[in-house]
Amino acid sequence: MEEKSKGKKILEILQENYEIESAQDLSSAIKDLFKDSLQEMMNAEFETSMGYQKYDNKTEKTNYRNGKTKKKLKSEFGEFEFVTPRDRNGEFEPKIVPKNKRDVSGIEDKIISLYGRGLTTREINEQIQNLYGIEVSATMVSNITDQILPKIKEWQDRPLESIYPICFVDAVHFSVRNEASVVKKAAYIVLGINEYGEKDVLGIWIGENESAKFWLSVFNDLKSRGVKDILILCSDGLTGMKEAITTAFPKTVQQRCIVHMIRNSVRFVSYKELRPFCEDLKTIYTSKNEKAGYEQLQKIKDKWKNKYPTALKSWEENWDTICPFFSYSEPVRKIMYTTNTIESLNRSYRKYTKTKSVFPSDEALMKCLYLATINITKKWNGRYRNWDLILGELSIMFEGRI
Repeated sequence: MEEKSKGKKILEILQENYEIESAQDLSSAIKDLFKDSLQEMMNAEFETSMGYQKYDNKTEKTNYRNGKTKKKLKSEFGEFEFVTPRDRNGEFEPKIVPKNKRDVSGIEDKIISLYGRGLTTREINEQIQNLYGIEVSATMVSNITDQILPKIKEWQDRPLESIYPICFVDAVHFSVRNEASVVKKAAYIVLGINEYGEKDVLGIWIGENESAKFWLSVFNDLKSRGVKDILILCSDGLTGMKEAITTAFPKTVQQRCIVHMIRNSVRFVSYKELRPFCEDLKTIYTSKNEKAGYEQLQKIKDKWKNKYPTALKSWEENWDTICPFFSYSEPVRKIMYTTNTIESLNRSYRKYTKTKSVFPSDEALMKCLYLATINITKKWNGRYRNWDLILGELSIMFEGRI
C-alpha cells in the first residue's frame, strides 16, 4: 500500500477536527493548528527548563511554576492570544517566542523592506493588510524601522580601505520637516572606487551647511576610519571643498565635473543658440592636451563674450580644477571629468524616495537612504571596465602611492 504523503496526513487531521468547506475554513484551521503547535512547543520548552512535569510531586525542586503571562501575538495567520509560563526564580528565557516578542510573522522585516523601497505609510499599510490582515500605523512603521538605527551607525562607522584611487562627492536635496516648517536639506554622499575597481558608498551626511569646516569634518571622519590617501577627487563646485581636501589630503588631485560646468554655463544661453554653444564647449574638454584646451577656451570666449559675457567665467576661474584630466588617457578621463557614476547613484536614490515629498525628520531620511543604499549596492558585483589598464596608468602617475 502506498504510504500517505505528509500533506495528506495533515489534511486528514484537519478534516477530523474542522468542517472545511472553503479556502477560508482551511485558513482558519491552519491558524488554530499553528497557534496550538506553537503553544505546545512553548510548554515543552518550559518543562525542559524546569526539569520536571507539571504534576510531578516526586522530583526535588529548586524552582517553581508561577502562573502565566498572556499577550497578543502576530503571525502570518493573523493575531491570536498566546500564553508564556512563568517561574518563581525568573530563570526561564523562552527561545521559541522570546519574552518581549509579539511578532513571529516576519512582518517587521517586510515593513523595513517596503520602507526601504520607498513606499509610503499608506502603501505599506495596504500591503500588510492584504498579506496579514493587520493594521499598520505611521507610528508603528517608525518604531519598527528604528530597529535599523544601530545598523546605520555601525555602517557609517565601519572601517574603510587605506587607499581609494578615485572618489566622487555630490549632494542630493530633499524636503525635511523642521518643527512647523519644511526646509530643503542635502544628503552629501561620498562614493569611492577601491584598488580593485569596485564601487562603495563610503558615507552619507545630512543637513549640514556646505563650508570648508563641514567638508573637513567629513574627510577627517574618513581618515579616522582608515583612509590614508585619495588620489583623485571628483566633485561639483561644492562650497569649501577645495580648502578642505587640500588640508585633509594635500596630495589629492581635484577634478571638477565637466557636466556640471556645462550646466552652469548654459543657464546664460538662449535656447535657440544652445546647440552651437554646447558644440563649442565640447571642443574644450575633448582637446588633446591642457594647452590646446585652454586655447580653445579663449577662442570660444572671444566668440560669445558680447552675447554671454558671464557664461564662460566659471571655466576660467576654475581652470586649475578642470584641467587635471588632460594628463590621462581616455579611459581615465571618462571616469574623471564626468560624475556619471555618482549621478547614477543619485538617480537611484530619487527613485527610492520619489513617493516621499516630505520627510518627517533627518533620521527618517537617513533610514530611507541607508536602506536604498543596501538595495542599490547589492547589484554592484563587478568592477570598472579595463580597470587593470587604468590602475597601471594610475600607479605610474602616482608613483609610490599605489
